[in-house]
Amino acid sequence: MTSHSGLNPQLTPKKAITIRFQRIAIIGYIGLLLLMPLWLFLLEPREGHSNGFIFVVYILPLLLPLKGIIQDKPYTYAWANFIVMFYFIHGFTLLWVAQEQLIWVVLELLFASMMFIGCTYYARRRGQELGLKIQKLKDELATEKAAHEFDNKD
Repeated sequence: MTSHSGLNPQLTPKKAITIRFQRIAIIGYIGLLLLMPLWLFLLEPREGHSNGFIFVVYILPLLLPLKGIIQDKPYTYAWANFIVMFYFIHGFTLLWVAQEQLIWVVLELLFASMMFIGCTYYARRRGQELGLKIQKLKDELATEKAAHEFDNKD
């Protein structure tokens, strides 16, 4: 993402809808961050898996976007959706194989959905407010081609 407007994120006010999407994202994120360790370590411990394995596979991925979310970076909200896909897959798989844990699975899917929707629309709206955008591939290729042709003239 590149900034074309030079707007300061701290000085650029957020619209009400942007704040609403950010809250949805954060509720989903914190929900997953609390649910997963409680569920997997205390409520329904996994037999045959070490605590280290469960931490690395199920909790550590959620910690990766923490700094960017705290710093309110729209780009972090955008790429956090790649991480939340894992929790969708996990939840939908458990719907079929672990129906006795239905309440926890439904909570996981609810929080993952909230995080996905909130992050998607927050990143989009906040990025627009700040003038951020991802350059289109064809424009990027044209820029690279022009730079390459300029270098070959020397």
